[in-house]
Amino acid sequence: MSAEPFLPTPSTAPRFGVWLIGARGSVATTAIAGCAAVAAGLHPATGMVTETAPFTSCGLPSLSSLVFGGHDTLDCPLPKRAEHLAAGGVLPHGLPSAVHAELVAADREIRPGGPLPGAPAPTQEALIDAFASDIRDFVRRQDLAGAVVVNVASTEPAPTDDSLPPSSLYAAAALRAGCPYVNFTPSTGLHHPALAALAESSGLPYAGRDGKTGQTLLRSVLGPMFLQRALAVRAWSGTNLLGGGDGAALADPAAAAAKNAGKERVLVDTLGAAPEGEVHIDDVPALGDWKTAWDHIAFDGFLGARMVLQTTWQGCDSALAAPLVLDLARLAVRAHEKGLSGPLGELGFYFKDPVGSGPSSLAEQYAELRGFAGRLRDDGGVGDDASGAAERGTGR
Repeated sequence: MSAEPFLPTPSTAPRFGVWLIGARGSVATTAIAGCAAVAAGLHPATGMVTETAPFTSCGLPSLSSLVFGGHDTLDCPLPKRAEHLAAGGVLPHGLPSAVHAELVAADREIRPGGPLPGAPAPTQEALIDAFASDIRDFVRRQDLAGAVVVNVASTEPAPTDDSLPPSSLYAAAALRAGCPYVNFTPSTGLHHPALAALAESSGLPYAGRDGKTGQTLLRSVLGPMFLQRALAVRAWSGTNLLGGGDGAALADPAAAAAKNAGKERVLVDTLGAAPEGEVHIDDVPALGDWKTAWDHIAFDGFLGARMVLQTTWQGCDSALAAPLVLDLARLAVRAHEKGLSGPLGELGFYFKDPVGSGPSSLAEQYAELRGFAGRLRDDGGVGDDASGAAERGTGR
């Protein structure tokens, strides 16, 4: 299988699709509304790394060129979902009405997902074909130069047999439709062994997995700090309180275990071994899209002095994730346009459990990301960021 190249629409600036799995969820709704708001100049691009100076000459698609669609099993229209988020303080007051037309347009492009519990089960091949057809029809109908598929659906448990879980069905459909794929969740997606050959032969770029937005973001900074200062970490424990769809999904112990695997990997990779302690995730529906994450770090200092660092992270998951989703969609589109394929390890900056090889320290990941920005330039990577990354040994 070979990837189809992006073909710009004649006489007009090219537009690119962002096909979201979980398109009516909080993260997707925030990303769609936020993209429209920033493109219209209603709000600054706070939290979008691709809108900072190192990325201005990378040829990334503009926010105004992005067209949204997706799959979901929910039927709550995007405008209504946005109103709920505004009532909960996730979106600014008045924003749903200001970008109502964009939300309606995106909602028209959302197709039913699956498989649905209790419904007659089509074969996996039939589902993949149907999902891929939806994506191809979206590209043709909107006259797009291409599309990227981004999974922002709720976390699913790790598979216990050889069958493909829903996230892997969508991932296979993305590749079959000739689209780059980004897994922003800890769900299996392209990590399923049955998809390894398809991913390798597709000629498409892909990235993931599990967006790094809060507690693990801090861990990827603090872990290297302890290691570099020769401070011995004895135990590292954490607690997450959250509500909304993620809280409900993570109330399932199997889904929580899939989520925690990425959090633990960061500590192993940065400290060299897993310290004592674990992360507990508690569903608190009253919190909605807001979450609180505590970390308790016990460490030894000089002459065995026992000390503790405690951190508290309070934030809104959707507002933290949405700008990263937009970043990743733009970067994946540009990578495909430049003919890159395979795992985009340089995007590890965004993930708890990145594909490919690369460092786990946030600072080193950022250096790789800037080197990647150089590769995306039309000049072939000639510039300060690319050469700087090469000098640091982080460019690829």
